Amino acid sequence: MKISFHGADRGVTGSCHMVECNGKKILIDCGLYQGGREIVEENAEPFGFDPAEIDHVLLTHAHLDHCGRLPLLVKQGFRGEIVTTSATRELARIVLLDSAHLQEEEGRRHNHHFGEKSGSEPLYSILDAFYVLDFFGRTAIYGKPVDLCQGVRATFLDAGHILGSASIFLELEEKGKRRTVLFSGDIGNSGRPILRDPVTPEKADVVVMETTYGDRLHKPFEPSVEEFYQAVKETFEQGGNVVIPTFALERAQELLYFLREGVEKGRLSRSIQVFLDSPMAISATEIFEKHPECYGEKTAEMFRKRKDPFHLQGLHFTREAAESIAINGVSGGAVIMAGAGMCTGGRIRHHLVNSLERKDCAIIFVGFAAIGTLARKIIDGAGEVRIYGREVPVRARIMTINGFSAHADQAELLSWRRSIGGNPLTFLVHGEPEVMGRFASLLGGEVRMPARNESFEL
Repeated sequence: MKISFHGADRGVTGSCHMVECNGKKILIDCGLYQGGREIVEENAEPFGFDPAEIDHVLLTHAHLDHCGRLPLLVKQGFRGEIVTTSATRELARIVLLDSAHLQEEEGRRHNHHFGEKSGSEPLYSILDAFYVLDFFGRTAIYGKPVDLCQGVRATFLDAGHILGSASIFLELEEKGKRRTVLFSGDIGNSGRPILRDPVTPEKADVVVMETTYGDRLHKPFEPSVEEFYQAVKETFEQGGNVVIPTFALERAQELLYFLREGVEKGRLSRSIQVFLDSPMAISATEIFEKHPECYGEKTAEMFRKRKDPFHLQGLHFTREAAESIAINGVSGGAVIMAGAGMCTGGRIRHHLVNSLERKDCAIIFVGFAAIGTLARKIIDGAGEVRIYGREVPVRARIMTINGFSAHADQAELLSWRRSIGGNPLTFLVHGEPEVMGRFASLLGGEVRMPARNESFEL
């Protein structure tokens, strides 16, 4: 039995880990690296293993940094089975197709500016993304074991991160030796209104866990919601718009939930205009409405009463590009949510071009921004940023409200890890190196921070 690490090792994106048992190779996630141009090139590098030898892929959830290299895996020979929850399967479909579309679009734009000979090719095409769907096999149900092959059993546990997200508990047996390994996936926040709290097994021999926010605490949730309402009100009073780079899965739906609640409670004006300018987020919202098995009690009760928790008067879904462009004519009084959350592509960029120069507008970040991304540059205080080949001055008010994060903070990560008995060996992944180091110092027992392509005997 062996475990090896092939992504999100001393880094935040590109999650990809492998377990070998009884001659079978099982991959846990196959995510895209996200960041600057050098990250695009990193995605095209060899996986560190032969994709044709992988028997199963267990997918923790549908965020791009966990599923985004699946089309590359198939292009390079994978012919095994992808196992995940029903909600993740549906969300992964739209995420991968959207990723392929954006890559093709970016390639055309790059070649238009620099010429066809510049050789900017997408990592994979829309057809490649469609082909991946053929390899999704059995559907995992929370808490119900799936026998993958001889000596390998997987149980998906609710991770509370986004719809359908899971931690994956593996029970391994080879030549009379038994080991249990828990992969955290991304761990969600407890006590949130839409999804349930994360679940852990009683004990494990090995834990592979994310450390995205392993060095900090989030702002308390209720004050964060109030801060959000106040920022919207103040921006509207100044005559501007609020622009929110939005992660299409969970974050967009959570913001719609609280915008609706804000109007109902009188914290926001009933005349507010809200534009969800993301075809993927629109489709994801429709998928959210189909999976009550993932909800916390409060949201499930709303659906039982036939009340849509994500709908409010003044909400506009803009699927078509022409509808998106038309938003430019709205000079004030609007909340504009558009993807991508790290501003690495998508429609958010043209909204930033139109709003960053305006002192009466606000740009609100409500999620993690990896080093090298446009979002991170803006958050870190850049005076101007380059978008679509030109320098755009940053004059708008820039705000970060971390209380909305779908990731557990340091306290919740520690609580999650300490709830697992058995004094397991802990591997830290999915975090920046200095963050992992700080978090490791707080953990008891044996802790390791694997490097890319490093392997360990179990």
